Amino acid sequence: MKSYVVVGLGRFGAEVAVALCRLGCEVLAMDISSELVSEVANDVTHAVVGDGQDKEVLRALGAGEFDCAIVAIGDDLAASVLATMNLKELGVPKIICKAHNETHRRVLEKLGADQVLIPEQEQANRLARSLSNPNVLDYIELSDEYGIIEVPAPTVWSGKSLRELNVRAKLGVNILAIRRNGSFTVSPAADFAIAQGDVMVVLGDSRALKKVQKL
Repeated sequence: MKSYVVVGLGRFGAEVAVALCRLGCEVLAMDISSELVSEVANDVTHAVVGDGQDKEVLRALGAGEFDCAIVAIGDDLAASVLATMNLKELGVPKIICKAHNETHRRVLEKLGADQVLIPEQEQANRLARSLSNPNVLDYIELSDEYGIIEVPAPTVWSGKSLRELNVRAKLGVNILAIRRNGSFTVSPAADFAIAQGDVMVVLGDSRALKKVQKL
């Protein structure tokens, strides 16, 4: 069972903590606010009032024994920096942080955070990409070069198998899944035939994904 310590129980931290617990993970959720702690107490493994800026508090809670720490303090740069430094010094193998802006992100990355998220920025980028191209139903950026899009299958592909279409060779993308009538086929076989109304989940670099959007 994977174990996580979530520091900061604002909206983002609370959602992550509860979601991880529902997925069967062990979750220690902590915040300096007793009110926020009580709100998640029944939905996580352990919920405690504590300050992530205090290394001795984290040590006493056994934070260093967890597989991953999520610093979700976000708006308070000084607090998230101290919590990240403390967790790093306690030997947490992986640290994921929420940042408020790009400056915050760069500081946390310099401190050794393994992953830094700016949720509002990422949601805004996904929305902008979807709105700028009505064909794209959803977009997930994996890096500056690669992403995953959810896009309707071209009408001209109807009735053709993935082997016939040979999209990897012709377009440089991989079809990860097909959604049909609300059901997903993950890693569809080569003989899977595209039907009218199918929605594809496609992985590729930005140039290849643009080709798919124009079909």
